[in-house]
This record gives sequence, C-alpha cells and structure tokens, in this order.
Amino acid sequence: MAQELWQQSLQDAVTSVDQLVGSFAFDPRPLAVAEARYPMRITPYYLGLIEQVGDPIWKQCVPDLHELTEDGLSDPLAEEDNSPVPAIIHRYPDRVIFYVSGSCASYCRFCTRKRKVGCADMALSFRELREGIDYIAADSQIRDVIFSGGDPLLLPDPVLQDLLARVYAIPHVEMIRIGTRVPVTLPERITDRLCAMLKKFQPLYLNTHFNHPRELTEQAAEACARLADAGIVLGNQTVLLRGVNDQPEIISVLFRGLLKMRVRPYYLHQMDLTRGTGHFRTSVKTGLKIIHSLRGSVSGLASPQYIIDLPGGKGKVPLVPEYAKKRGDILLIRAADGSVVEYPDLSS
Repeated sequence: MAQELWQQSLQDAVTSVDQLVGSFAFDPRPLAVAEARYPMRITPYYLGLIEQVGDPIWKQCVPDLHELTEDGLSDPLAEEDNSPVPAIIHRYPDRVIFYVSGSCASYCRFCTRKRKVGCADMALSFRELREGIDYIAADSQIRDVIFSGGDPLLLPDPVLQDLLARVYAIPHVEMIRIGTRVPVTLPERITDRLCAMLKKFQPLYLNTHFNHPRELTEQAAEACARLADAGIVLGNQTVLLRGVNDQPEIISVLFRGLLKMRVRPYYLHQMDLTRGTGHFRTSVKTGLKIIHSLRGSVSGLASPQYIIDLPGGKGKVPLVPEYAKKRGDILLIRAADGSVVEYPDLSS
C-alpha cells in the first residue's frame, strides 16, 4: 500500500536539535542534553511556523535545559495509580481514558505525559489494547471513552477503525471522544478517508489543542473544516503557557479565531505539575485575569472553563473570577465593565 502524505511527513520530521542549526542561529549543545532525556519530533509543517529562536512555536516544540530541573514531580495526576490495566486510566465512575498510542506527530515540551510519550518501551501491545477494551466492556458504569495517548490519530486508519468499532459496539458506551493535536502539527493527517471513517462512530467528539494564534493557519482551518463537515463536534483545550500565550490579547485572538474554524474553546488549562515543565507555569491569578478579560469582550462561545486538574488524581475543577458578594438579601455583582450592580436574592 502506498505511503500517505502524512506518513511521509512523519518520516521527514526533525528529531534532533542538530538538524535545526542550518535554519536558526543557536548553540545546539545545551539543548541536546534535554533532547537526550525527552524525545524531540517536529513535523516539517509545524517547523515552518517557527519564525525565530524562542518564539511561541519554538518554545512549544524545541527542547530546553529547563526541562531537566529536578522538582520532585513525575506523575502529578496519579495516572498510574488509577490505571487498572495498562491501556486504561479510570478516575471518574462514568468515563475512562483509553491510552491507545505512545507517540505524537510533534512532542510538546509541556506534555503532562512527557515521562512516557515517545519512549519505545511505553508502546502498548495488541494484547494490552484488547485488555483495555475488555475492561470497558465489563464495567456498565462507563458511558464515555476518551481515546488518548500520545496521539490516537497517528494510528493507521485500519487500526484506529478496529479500536473504535470495538468500543462503539459496547452497549453501555454512549459516546467516544478523541484527543489529538494533529490538526495543529500535522494537518495533512486529516484526510477525506479518515473523516469518512470517523463519521461512522457518532456521536464522536474531537478535542484538539491550539495554543497560539499563529497555529490558526489555512491548512489547520481546512483540516478542521473536513472534520466538522463529517459531523465531528470539535472542541479545543488550550494550556496556559508562560511566554507563549499568557496575555489576554493573545487568548482573545486565539479563541475568536477558533470559533471561525468551527472549533469551540472548551478548556483553558492551568499547567499540570509535571516534572520538567515548571518554566511554562503561570500563576492562577494570571489565568483568572485572562478569563475575566474575556467576559463581555468576546462571545460567550469563546469563553471556556478555566480548570485545574488536581494533583493526586482528584480530577478537574473550574476556577472563576469573584463576581458576587453577599450583603444581606442583596448580591453585589461586578459587571463586565467593572461596575457593581445590586441584585435582590432569596434568603434560601
């Protein structure tokens, strides 16, 4: 079978900082130390979005010495503790993460699973994937299955279709979600053939991962359009990253642009407490300021939940700015323009 364009792009990906020397002026030797610990891969498409060393795209995909900082963290979400079988993470009664792939088109330097993604010994066997499906089938409380990784869309179409079909056939599974970054880093993966296959498994939701307006390219828009035209509901989970998107103006442009591409901003994530990602962290105050800035200035459709995924596997919780204070039977509510409005409330 002839190799597809996206598969050729993966073969042509940059996997060493030494390969960047001809295009950018920097000393690769310090960065090679980080690369030796955490794998590097940048697709030709995503590499083409970098304008200069240290810009928002560079920071997301090129190794950095800060990744080697020892902060005592490893698996902040206790995923291994909530993994009854290797392919399943089960933190909530009604939903599971189905870990189906150990590789990505481009390796994000801020990844929550950077301890395992891209590592050859972390790839799942066919037996482990089947064990995951059997686990889902045996628990009738599970209604929502999230295909994750790595990136599920790096699986060949026949393999992905087989896994989707097996989960889709389980009577108590009501919906399937796919978490993927290929519309951002490898948009050529979103082929008409892939979309036709995904369309068979409705209701199917796909959450992608745009972090900066420069990622909203014509190619990315076309990939999202193909998915949306196939009836796939698209959402986006943005991670708040220091030096990348931690300004209200950047997030506002990003979220408005996503809506134009038929992608609903779903979550704004506070950085997880993952080893080697501390240089990307912002304060929660920064995140609340950004969320407050969106209120009234953009459509409510462009105002996602700002969430923290709590350490220890305790789950996601939303954070909101403080808009209301109680004074007797009156609520004092701060409007989007900063004014305070009195609202009569019931005592109980």
